[in-house]
Amino acid sequence: MDFRTHPPVATALRLCMHALLVGLLALAALRAVGDGTPHSAAAVVVCVLMAAVYAAGALAPAVQPHTRAAALWLAVLGAGWLALLALSPDALWVAFPLYFLQLHLLPTRWSLPAVAVTALAAIAGFTLHGQAVTPGAFIGPLLGAAVAVATVLGYEALFRESERRRQLIEELVSTRAELAEAEHTAGTLAERERLAREIHDTLAQGLSSIQLLLRAAERTLPDDAPATAHVRRAREAAQDNLAEARRFVRALSPPDLENGSLAAALERLSSRTTAPGLTVQFAVSGTPVELPTPYEVALLRTAQSALANTVRHAAARRAEITLSFMDTSVSLDVVDDGRGFTPGDAPAAADPGTGGFGLPAMRSRARSLGGTLSVESAPGQGTAVALTLPLPLPDGRPGQDAA
Repeated sequence: MDFRTHPPVATALRLCMHALLVGLLALAALRAVGDGTPHSAAAVVVCVLMAAVYAAGALAPAVQPHTRAAALWLAVLGAGWLALLALSPDALWVAFPLYFLQLHLLPTRWSLPAVAVTALAAIAGFTLHGQAVTPGAFIGPLLGAAVAVATVLGYEALFRESERRRQLIEELVSTRAELAEAEHTAGTLAERERLAREIHDTLAQGLSSIQLLLRAAERTLPDDAPATAHVRRAREAAQDNLAEARRFVRALSPPDLENGSLAAALERLSSRTTAPGLTVQFAVSGTPVELPTPYEVALLRTAQSALANTVRHAAARRAEITLSFMDTSVSLDVVDDGRGFTPGDAPAAADPGTGGFGLPAMRSRARSLGGTLSVESAPGQGTAVALTLPLPLPDGRPGQDAA
C-alpha cells in the first residue's frame, strides 16, 4: 500500500504511519501483559494479528486509494481494532492512525463517516471498560479526528494547487517551445522567399537580359564569322544558367507550392481554414497559365493574410477566394461578408501572426512585381482585398502595370 504518491514527502509519511500504528499496538500489548488482565493473552494475539494484517496491506500493490481492495483491507483492520478495543481500553489510541488511513484510502463521501464512526467507537469502548469518564475521554478522540481531517484535506488542497501550478508551468514551457519553433519556421520561410525574390529580381533578370543581347548580337553577325560560334555558346550558357536560376528560385518557394499548382495551394488553404460559422469557397476564372515563383508566392501569401484577417477579425459567415487569369494580368480577390472596417484605420505594421504579410507588406510586394493591391471595406459592409499582377513577358520580365 503506497500511503502517499505525492513527492517529496511520501517516504517520510509512510514511515511515520508504520511507526505510529506498530508502536501503539505494541503499547496496547505491553499494557495488557503488565496489567495482568484476564484477556491479556487474547489482546496480545489480536495485536499481533492486526500488525500482520497491516503489514500485508502495506506491501500489497492492490491496496491503493479509492479501490475495493483498500476498502476490504480497512474493514478487516477495523474489525481487528474493534476486537482489541473490546479486550483493552488502550486500543483507544490506535484510532488515530486509523483516521489517516481512512481519509487517504476512502473517497471523501465515505472517509468522513468512517472517521466519525471510529471516533464514537473509541469513546464507547473506553467508557465500557469502566474507565473514569472525563472530558478528555470524549474530547481526545474527537479532537484527534478533527486534526486528522484538517491535516489530510489541507494537504490534498495544497497538493492540488501544486499540481495546477506544475501543469501550468509545463504548458508555458511547451507553449514557449512551440512559439520558438513557429518563429524559427516563419523566419526560415521568410528568408527562403526573400532569397527567391532577390535571385529572380537580380540574377535571373540579368541572365535574361544577357541572353537577349547575345541573341541580338548573334543575328547581326554573319553565320560564317568566327565570333558567331562564341556568341552562340555564350548565349546557350546564359540560357542554361537562367534555367538553373529559375529552378533554384522554384526550390525556394513556399511548401504549399512545392507539391502542386497555385490553384491547388489556394484550394487547400480554403478547405483547411476553419472558424465557427465560416464557409470558405475557392474558384478559378479564365485559363490558368504558368506563373513565375515570385508571382505565385505573392498571390498565395496575400490570400493567406487576407483570410487570416477574416477569421480573426471579421466574424464572417462566408468568404470567397477567386483566382482570375486574364489576357495581360492575373488577379486574386478575397471577399467576405464580415463586420468590415475603415481601411484608413488599419495597422501600419505587418501582422507577424501570418508571416509578416499585413496590408503594407502586401502592397509592397505588389509594387515590386508591377502590380497593385486594393482594399474595399466599410463597417458592417464586409471586406474585399484584390491583388492584380501583370502577366510576365515571355522572357520572364514583369509586364506592364495592369492597373
